[in-house]
Amino acid sequence: MIKSGYSTEQEGFWAGEFGDEYTSRNQGAEHHASNLVFFSKVLSRARGVRSVLELGANRGLNLHALRALLPGAELAGVEINAGAAEILRGAGFTTYNQSLLEFRPEAQRDLVFTKGVQIHLAPEALPKVYDLLHAASRRWVLVAEYYNTSPVEIPYRGHSGKLFKRDFAGELMERHPDLALVDYGFLYRRDAAYFEVQDDITWFLMEKRGG
Repeated sequence: MIKSGYSTEQEGFWAGEFGDEYTSRNQGAEHHASNLVFFSKVLSRARGVRSVLELGANRGLNLHALRALLPGAELAGVEINAGAAEILRGAGFTTYNQSLLEFRPEAQRDLVFTKGVQIHLAPEALPKVYDLLHAASRRWVLVAEYYNTSPVEIPYRGHSGKLFKRDFAGELMERHPDLALVDYGFLYRRDAAYFEVQDDITWFLMEKRGG
């Protein structure tokens, strides 16, 4: 069932039954271990992180890894699916159960990121997401998504209009020129360090710089 009442078809898709199934399907020790490897690499370049906001946090797999790596940091997540948000809140994370397209941050966090989320959003909504990433971040922005030099749609588990590739980070930096690229990399699913669960994601770490 796809829930209505949202501004885009994709929001209702993830708030509903498909989002419930995704939450149940994505869990386990392999995810935690691979996320520890990934975020250790990111945090070696992003210094001074004491607060984090994830846009599209689902059940908190990324935030659990960050909790292990950043003891004492304030960790928060925006999640549209009510079931996933309940799990997130139960794990002790600051939780905003709403669409990230409607979210308005009450404060900036040191690090704000998406990981495997922008690929599932309506392309016309991306400028709003880019502005949110920029506005919510005090210093660091991380984008970890499927990359392609030009926008392209691909089928997703039998559904159309639910998965897109493009240069998300490049578009973000063009829209907000005060963001400077610090590092980037590729999570290859066949790399044993990632336990075959990272799904060929390209990541980009950016820093907000004045001037």
